[in-house]
Amino acid sequence: MSFSFNGETRGYLKVLRGRKRPAWASVTRDLLIVPGKPGGYLQNTAVQPRPIDVPVMIEGENIANLQKIKEDLAAWLVTEEPKELIFDDEPDRTYFAIVDETLDLEELVRVGQGTIRFICPDPYKYGQEKNASFPSDVVSLNYGGTADGDPIFELEVLQPVTFALIQNQNDEYMMIGKPVNVDEQVPVEREQRIFWSQGDTLTGWTTGSGIDGTVTGAMASNGYMFYPTNFGAGSGWHGPVMKTSLPQVLEHFRVDTIVEFFNSAPSVGRLEIYLLAEDGDVISKIALRDTTPNRAATYGEARVGNAAVNYYMFNDTGATPSTWTNFFGMLRIGRYNDEWFAYIAKIDQTTGEHTARMYRSWRDTEGQFRKNLAQIQVHFGQLSSYTPITAMGIHDIKVFKWNPITQTDIPYIAYEGDKITFDNRDKNILINGETRLDLKDFGARFFKLKPGENILTVYPEQSFKVTCRYRERYK
Repeated sequence: MSFSFNGETRGYLKVLRGRKRPAWASVTRDLLIVPGKPGGYLQNTAVQPRPIDVPVMIEGENIANLQKIKEDLAAWLVTEEPKELIFDDEPDRTYFAIVDETLDLEELVRVGQGTIRFICPDPYKYGQEKNASFPSDVVSLNYGGTADGDPIFELEVLQPVTFALIQNQNDEYMMIGKPVNVDEQVPVEREQRIFWSQGDTLTGWTTGSGIDGTVTGAMASNGYMFYPTNFGAGSGWHGPVMKTSLPQVLEHFRVDTIVEFFNSAPSVGRLEIYLLAEDGDVISKIALRDTTPNRAATYGEARVGNAAVNYYMFNDTGATPSTWTNFFGMLRIGRYNDEWFAYIAKIDQTTGEHTARMYRSWRDTEGQFRKNLAQIQVHFGQLSSYTPITAMGIHDIKVFKWNPITQTDIPYIAYEGDKITFDNRDKNILINGETRLDLKDFGARFFKLKPGENILTVYPEQSFKVTCRYRERYK
């Protein structure tokens, strides 16, 4: 018999008899003893980390090879955080374990014996992940674990909603947004999408101007993104530029773009989104650039104003020079009244979740940058004759008009096609992969699945296609 750890096994390792795998983690009770009264009062219960002792034998070709095997064993088992531990005789249960102490082997020629001690900071064991689809707004979910589980609810939005709520039979609930009291309130579109390009065509776009450099080269669409076909030539920054007019001129706005920027040494380049006024003046831009040919280092740039008069909300690499390297994600910039804001985040292409996030805001107290938004301009750049970054493109551009609201207005929080996630495991709320804990109702709480039957109800009715992901947990 053997085991897998962190998804790997080793053929040279065998588990011996005498392993210690407790039936449950140690439970410590805190009792209050009152003189003159029999027994005591239970004040607190603490579940301790679960230790697992595994006697093993490893076999090498000779004594020298045995030493190399020990090095490989350390590289495999010594980790910085708990990893999945699965035993051959219990293949449907997973422990999350980390090695504790050391392994002292009794060595005899080419064979070594000893005991590996694992510690499970999370004392429970887990079954395989399960998925449950809700056939209606009220469902019964049978949870087979013996310890409470952490569900992840995913709600695909079918129609505009001002709130989303899931509750169980114990009146525990999670909710974002606000329901509408139709006697006193009106649902409104706070953020109204007025422009959407999915990168599928450049029809309606014309050659732009006014970039921080020279307009040269050309770009095209491959059916799902804009990309540079050539950069032309120039002594400084140069490359293709295209722009398009918006159907409305906006005072309050938000611009969301999905881009890719895959850079590596010795490539140098930039990708820029310009926001233009009716007269073509640059009112702001958001960009990615790499100007270090000897290593990959992506800078995020969010600027209010043009090249001459401006304010930078950010102009750096994030936490490290590699934070935004090989970027696929969102660039966002906008203004409401005189409050400017910018956001940059990678997007996990498997889960859709936003990572490596940065948000900055700035208030234009002097009212310098109040021109209205009328055009969007995009640019791919090469610096001088340095090797250009060719693996970059713009997948999606959305422009939203921000409509003023009153105290009696309740804004929609999600629209058809959006995905809301209530992650009770990581205590997070997401809309389209972006954290939105700011929308959580004050009384809402992340809740657990209880052993046995769970009655789950979703509101508003007929507004979502719901799935629940969870792992049954065992004491």
